[in-house]
Amino acid sequence: MSVEQYQGTFIQQQFSDRIGGSNYGKDTNIYKFEKIKRAKAAARAAFPDIELIDLGVGEPDEKADDGIIAKLAEEAAKPENRGYADNGIPEFKEAAAKYLKEVFSVDGIDPSTEIVHSIGSKPALAMMPSAFINPGDVAIMTVPGYPVLGTHTKYLGGEVYNVQLTKENNFLPDLSAIPADIAKRAKLLYLNYPNNPTGAAATPAFFAEVVDWAKKNEVVVVHDAPYAALTYDGVKPLSFLSVPGAKDVGVELHSLSKSYNMTGWRIGFVAGNPLIVKAFSDIKDNNDSGQFIAIQKAAAYGLANPAITEAIAQKYSRRHDLLVAALNEIGFKAEKPKGSFFLYVEAPKGIKGGQRFATGEDFSQFLIREKLISSVPWDDAGHFVRFSVTFLAAGEEEERRVIGEIKRRLTDVEFEF
Repeated sequence: MSVEQYQGTFIQQQFSDRIGGSNYGKDTNIYKFEKIKRAKAAARAAFPDIELIDLGVGEPDEKADDGIIAKLAEEAAKPENRGYADNGIPEFKEAAAKYLKEVFSVDGIDPSTEIVHSIGSKPALAMMPSAFINPGDVAIMTVPGYPVLGTHTKYLGGEVYNVQLTKENNFLPDLSAIPADIAKRAKLLYLNYPNNPTGAAATPAFFAEVVDWAKKNEVVVVHDAPYAALTYDGVKPLSFLSVPGAKDVGVELHSLSKSYNMTGWRIGFVAGNPLIVKAFSDIKDNNDSGQFIAIQKAAAYGLANPAITEAIAQKYSRRHDLLVAALNEIGFKAEKPKGSFFLYVEAPKGIKGGQRFATGEDFSQFLIREKLISSVPWDDAGHFVRFSVTFLAAGEEEERRVIGEIKRRLTDVEFEF
């Protein structure tokens, strides 16, 4: 039976207000990613013989390292790994602590009390508000950004205060601009660096400012760091926890999805303040029974071999160089990010003598439908599009071909900026 057949039944009246109440499922708005999906389908139907170049995918384009896969197979075959993992195995926690020390120079993390595994960063972000948010409390979020922590804050009766990330401020939030009454009511401050979608990187000075602000206003910091180890051109991976005082005010969320090509494996960890880690662990214990132990052991193998991530970062760095150069030759003002696999570029105003682009979404739709190049628009703080360098390409020659094709398609019109 279809969804529509049940909309007139009692079930329609039972939905919670947080997801729309009795109007759930009747919303006819088409959201950004659905618009992209539909535009891609339309472009493929209209031009079946032309390659659609997908620069919108926000996940790795290759499988996990062979050693990680082999470790999973080995551990999955062991009967002792078949049971519930609950809040994780010591082996994974210890590997995570060593990883923070080796890659990020984070000292003094106790794996037994200051680290707990998560089934990826998204569930961790979804659960974290349950440890802190009461009705009327505030979570401070950055826009553009990843909204999950904010969504669950609202589910719990809390409020979200948005801080814009602007080019003028290097895509860092202006903490001094947060109103005093908001800071007083706030329980959580969400940060994400290297940032999705902007690719911006934080600095030790900025994180020190965050620590001071959080202490002054008694706000818990949640730093979402899935791209933290993917840095380029000599930039050393930076952890919030490496800054003095950070562990006094917050936690950091790490994931192996992006840095180890383990997106579908769903494994990460929360590290930092032991009281926050304990509270999150209690919430988590009432939400899941832990990730499969064999996956945790395979992830521990990966964390012990950070050279895997370094090789992945070299590939993304190379692709960024090619894409930035190609776009700038066309007239864009693209700047290679310091981290992540995202390139955030201001959309042109239009085509000389032709179509205008009032928003980033207008430009993104044009790229998909007219040029068969997929991107993701962001209009939260200016008109931008996000390109991802995780496009499918086997080897450097194929990478150059893809970027060359992008450039060719974009040079038969003249953009106005």
